[in-house]
Amino acid sequence: MAKARPLPSDFQSLLDLKDQTVIDLFSDLREYILELAPESNELLYHTHALTSVFSISDKLSDAFCMLPIYTNHLNLGFNKGNLLKDPHKLLTGTGNLIRHIDVKQPSDYRNEQVKALVQEAIDFAIKDMDKPSKSIGETISKIKKA
Repeated sequence: MAKARPLPSDFQSLLDLKDQTVIDLFSDLREYILELAPESNELLYHTHALTSVFSISDKLSDAFCMLPIYTNHLNLGFNKGNLLKDPHKLLTGTGNLIRHIDVKQPSDYRNEQVKALVQEAIDFAIKDMDKPSKSIGETISKIKKA
């Protein structure tokens, strides 16, 4: 297994303010997504939530999934979730595109159904992409400096 990518200090310092249970779940889920998509780029944001976004390019528009971390919980979000087949009815949400899986424990995502859903989201993002990325396998902080 490849060594996990380090998080930039600006993201890590904000993550450290969260509950340890949420930090542990995020860390494991992030590792799982990076195992499934090691060449994906990870874009880090701090808006209404501290969020790690996984993209097949260096653009948010090419993202296939995200991990928004709220005060006491996190989700596995799919940027174009309403366009995925989701045969096991795992996804919830009512937005125009985004759907998510509530994450309370590793078994919520470490299973074959979620693995297949992540792969479908990656395949969809590749087909939907405008042009190939120059960045491969990078973690890029988009957090605005105060």
